[in-house]
Amino acid sequence: MKFARDFKETLASRDFPAHWIDRAVPYGQLKKCLKKVQRELHDLGLDPDTLRSLLDPNTTSPVALKYRLKAANDSNVVRPKLTVYVHMEDGVAVNASLTPTSRGFFERIAAELRPDHTYTEPGFNTAVPELTQGLTERSEDTDHDRYETVEVPLVFDGEFFDLLQSDVSDLDALQTEEQHKMTADVVQLGKDVSVVCGTSRFSKSDLARWRYIFELYLEAEVFFGTHERDHGTRSSQTALKQLQWFQGEVEKRHLVKDFKLRESQKAFSQFANLNLNLLKNLQFQELNKLAIIKILKKFDKRTSLGVSQTFRSTIQSEGFLSRDVAKDICAQISRELVTVVPQLNDYLCPVCFSVAYRPVRLDCQHVFCIRCVVKIQRRNEKYCPLCRADVVMSASADNLDRTLEKYMKKYFAREVKEKQRTNEIERGIEDYGPGYTHHDCIVM
Repeated sequence: MKFARDFKETLASRDFPAHWIDRAVPYGQLKKCLKKVQRELHDLGLDPDTLRSLLDPNTTSPVALKYRLKAANDSNVVRPKLTVYVHMEDGVAVNASLTPTSRGFFERIAAELRPDHTYTEPGFNTAVPELTQGLTERSEDTDHDRYETVEVPLVFDGEFFDLLQSDVSDLDALQTEEQHKMTADVVQLGKDVSVVCGTSRFSKSDLARWRYIFELYLEAEVFFGTHERDHGTRSSQTALKQLQWFQGEVEKRHLVKDFKLRESQKAFSQFANLNLNLLKNLQFQELNKLAIIKILKKFDKRTSLGVSQTFRSTIQSEGFLSRDVAKDICAQISRELVTVVPQLNDYLCPVCFSVAYRPVRLDCQHVFCIRCVVKIQRRNEKYCPLCRADVVMSASADNLDRTLEKYMKKYFAREVKEKQRTNEIERGIEDYGPGYTHHDCIVM
């Protein structure tokens, strides 16, 4: 009762869209339907203790049950099936542990079967091999001593799983709709950011600020962790914490306030809303998955039929239970949005860890800054620091990557300028000694 109330209150308090709430798991309806299932089983004499005993694969009882969820042959609809294997002697169920009600029920059902209906269900051999063997032996010995396979005609368990699967299908459709919307938003946002980062109108460009924003976003790993000790999809609580950290860092560094273009402020507002929508989607997912887990556990507790472990693999869910929307959208953001703004980490020299200007592309295709290549050659080290190919000493001016050099000067102007100054200081110290003092050029 407590979870049903909490579930309803949480749906109302999280500010979910109305059409989301309409498709949430009908937990209250499922509880009412579960009571009908429990009452139906009780009327047949199949109380939880009896069911638990008969469903035990290690039981030596001459009566055994098997309950499973199985998709119908002509559709994806799950149909529950309760099968009873009962030892009959002269039409009487042989099992002292059966209650009078359940004994009478089995005998009544078995009496309606013709002798040729006695069979062993495919796939049940491994579960109760003694039954299968006993069926063969006893069928040869006497017609009055045999095993009957009885399919129990339950009604309300089918109603329960029809309702549950219908809701999962609605959640699948809702998730697909929202993912398509967010994907379209990411693509459009990528175009907008590309415009504000590439403009040169009156020397106005927000490229550096957007680069810093995306560096912070990648560092936050809001929805998906990539570190060895912290990897995989994050819970909504952790995602909220990481998103708040990201927003706080952006505000602390005045990155949005310092935008030169109004279009950048608008684009960042859209980016923030995209992350909030993704977080809300994750919260809604978690809440409904928890409701499904809870109701299935309650189903098992009240019936002992053990479906909570098999439901997820049996149910025909194309997204809600099997796909991770946050992971898919994060991958889309990386492809369509983050890559629009070149990241400095992708253009660092692997030796000095500063921008690889001027870039020397060795014959092995690894790129280093010219200063590091010169130093390596002076030490007569002929092997590439990364792949150990014998290519360093053969490098010359022809190995300078002019296209990449222009790209770095365009997108990393400040870092390139700092690297040039550092190189000039190093060369000055080499030429004039440690007392060298660098002076920038002055136009007289």
